[in-house]
Amino acid sequence: MATNSAQGKLDPQIVAEWHATVRGRLMTPEHPEYDTARRVWNGAIDCFPALILQCADAADVVAGVRFARTYDLPLAIRGGGHNVAGFGTCDGGLVLDLGALNNVWVDPQAGVAVVGGGATWGAVDHATQAFGLATTGGLVSTTGIAGLTLGGGVGWLMRLHGLACDNLRAVDLVTAAGELRRVNRDTDPALFWALRGGGGNFGVVTTFEYQLHPVGPLVYAGPIFYPFEAAVTVLDGYLRWAPTLPPTVSTLLAFLTAPPMPPIPEAVQGKPVVAVIVCHVGNIAEGERLAQPLRRDFAPPAADLLGPLPYTVLQTLFDPAAPRGLRNYWKGAYIDTLPPAGQAALIRQAEAMVARSPLSQIHLQQMGGAVSEVPLDATAFAGRAAAYVANIIGTWTTAEEDDVQKTWVRETWAALRPYARAETYLNFASEAGAEDVLATFGKERYRRLAEVKARLDPNNLFRLNHNIVP
Repeated sequence: MATNSAQGKLDPQIVAEWHATVRGRLMTPEHPEYDTARRVWNGAIDCFPALILQCADAADVVAGVRFARTYDLPLAIRGGGHNVAGFGTCDGGLVLDLGALNNVWVDPQAGVAVVGGGATWGAVDHATQAFGLATTGGLVSTTGIAGLTLGGGVGWLMRLHGLACDNLRAVDLVTAAGELRRVNRDTDPALFWALRGGGGNFGVVTTFEYQLHPVGPLVYAGPIFYPFEAAVTVLDGYLRWAPTLPPTVSTLLAFLTAPPMPPIPEAVQGKPVVAVIVCHVGNIAEGERLAQPLRRDFAPPAADLLGPLPYTVLQTLFDPAAPRGLRNYWKGAYIDTLPPAGQAALIRQAEAMVARSPLSQIHLQQMGGAVSEVPLDATAFAGRAAAYVANIIGTWTTAEEDDVQKTWVRETWAALRPYARAETYLNFASEAGAEDVLATFGKERYRRLAEVKARLDPNNLFRLNHNIVP
């Protein structure tokens, strides 16, 4: 065969002939825009694919999958390119970039959105909020819908309306055989179960169909910042207060350095802080009432930015902290509660964090509500029973810092392990080996996933992910 996939080389004539059959732009390393096209959101990921196909439609995806299978090329699927582990690229293989498949169609009467697999949550929110509707999305508007949904999908609406994957009604999927299939709970129940939490193991989703819900356009939301010196009081108060909340309220506690930007007061900018971010869907006055303990019972706030807020603004709140190109390394954990020793360990690691990188953060995001009301075996998502999901976010600027920043993330994760579940949220995992993936899903769930994988992708073409081995 006229290929050397280990070297990432293909016969130029074969590439030229294939190029003539697709509508999208095909880039090789010689293309003047290749260096820009090969890069993903996480600046620590620096791969050099042999080919990048910027797909124009689902037919291009079909052609790309068939080409990678025929010539035994590593195959990376890129939606928003936001995956922290860098699964949207590869060395010496083919990248299928779905970024142009980004249309959003909304049927307000049916409460349904049909979304291209390359869309971001910002595009979805923009289209659905025009009708006062939304579905659970991520915390950063530039995040792609595909990876987040297939991995589960935590977000501000999950306690009221479930995870992103719980709101998934159907998908159009290109299989490893290069076939385009419509998949829902009726056409292939086992595959539809696996797609909701099992990641990108089973094919390329070119279209997602979501259930929408009335949301906003105003919600009672925003951050309230406390001085870092009050961390002990704030963390303990938060862990007591959050479980009392109705599912209309979602919360997140964050250790971070306050960014130097309005509307954060100048006196707080650049200072280590503890923040509690709130989203209440419903009556604004009720949201203010439920948030009063944050002002009354915790510690004197350094800055109080809680109030009526457009939902689309809330969805961009973390965007300034997640620009494209910074170096990132994350680890996640599911936590039910933190006893005093666990709280002390978390605060010690937060102190180490602010001393090392003003860009890093630790999030403790509240789950429960509608997430836990879905039966544990209803989808492949494995974290429903947890009260919180922690995300240890190492972020920095230069390669020289790689070792020290990754060490801090690993040490923080190790400090939380005594209080964490065996599972982890794979969307927050920069690394997850075979044992980690098995521990996340558990033996029975993993067995079911592996059976679907063996049927859909017996040769493991879709292996650049948190892989389920067929």
